[in-house]
Amino acid sequence: MGEYLRHTPSGTTVGLVEKQTFTFARFPDKLALESGATLGPVTIAYETCGTLNREKTNAVLVLHALSGDAHMAGLYKSKKGNPEDAKPGWWDTMVGPGKGIDTDRYFVICSNILGSCMGSTGPASIDPGTGKEYAASFPMITITDMVKAQKALVDHLGIKKILSVIGGSVGGMQVLEWCVQYPDMVVSAVPLATTCRHSALAIAFNEVARQSIMADPNWNNGAYYGKKKPDMGLAIARMIGHITYLSDESMRLKFGRKLQNKSSLSFEFGAEFQVESYLQYQGNKFIERFDANSFLYITKAADYFDLAREYGNGSLVKAFSRCKAKFLVVSYSSDWLYPTYQSKEMVKAMKKNNLDVSFCEIDAQWGHDAFLLPDPRLDNLVKGFLRSAAHESVTI
Repeated sequence: MGEYLRHTPSGTTVGLVEKQTFTFARFPDKLALESGATLGPVTIAYETCGTLNREKTNAVLVLHALSGDAHMAGLYKSKKGNPEDAKPGWWDTMVGPGKGIDTDRYFVICSNILGSCMGSTGPASIDPGTGKEYAASFPMITITDMVKAQKALVDHLGIKKILSVIGGSVGGMQVLEWCVQYPDMVVSAVPLATTCRHSALAIAFNEVARQSIMADPNWNNGAYYGKKKPDMGLAIARMIGHITYLSDESMRLKFGRKLQNKSSLSFEFGAEFQVESYLQYQGNKFIERFDANSFLYITKAADYFDLAREYGNGSLVKAFSRCKAKFLVVSYSSDWLYPTYQSKEMVKAMKKNNLDVSFCEIDAQWGHDAFLLPDPRLDNLVKGFLRSAAHESVTI
């Protein structure tokens, strides 16, 4: 595999990391979007861990979920008065020396998706044509567009083959898109807790969340920058979404019907139950770090995603006929947002194309978000799969 960082004890952090940016699609070479619109210039925020080997064959691309960012692992330099800087990346339990995605072996890349508000171009970015935020004039984007932007970054880094693309939820959609859009570049792939297309139930939850934002008078048709933000609508949207990330069992075990600091009912419309207080906390925390318009655009992109429609004329088998990657598909027993039957559907289509695919349903009580939690089972699955993919890519 070439040159690696010196080995560090298993389970330690990657240490300090730094957010970087890459800008492309400058006029007149704008990025052509699936909708027919164009966008440019486009900036992508990204972070890397580990060392790219001499042959540039050890790159692993990690793809984040809806509200995630490029900060997958490690720590930023602390800034006085900013406690956020002390928090490790969102997948620090998985990415690092000796971990599932071992930074002693692999060069790991994570970029913030197009349309987000975490450093990449999105509706909160400045439109060079007007000098003001794009707001609702930002063009509609898709998972395909997000992956096109990631491809531009990978090209910029001089990487011709990606050892593995790995991601969960909306990140898993991007994994699948990578495999069918750029089959010659992807050696292996790990779609986690994801789907080839949203069910009516998933679309329904997203629509209710979007309506909660757009019904907030402060949304102002998206033109709220520099004014009061639609915080109430965004907080409710996050509360709705957060319910879908959990499971009945996890909520029962964590909250049950426990009251919040009370021994009896107050007979008032306040947050009396612990679960109510928890959801309100999650909503209020979300408005501090995320943009309402980005939430609208990204959830719509997730709803549009349909691998069979886009690449198979309605056939998932035909869509996967484009792929060449080795797959590890993982679902979770308590995930009712993207239940296991949806993972089995993609595995069946892959096998009909004689693809090398492994499948595992992990028995976990924590619902859809289980892939983000520390789990030695997932660690070992991913670690073994990556080593096998690396070995096979060298021996072919």
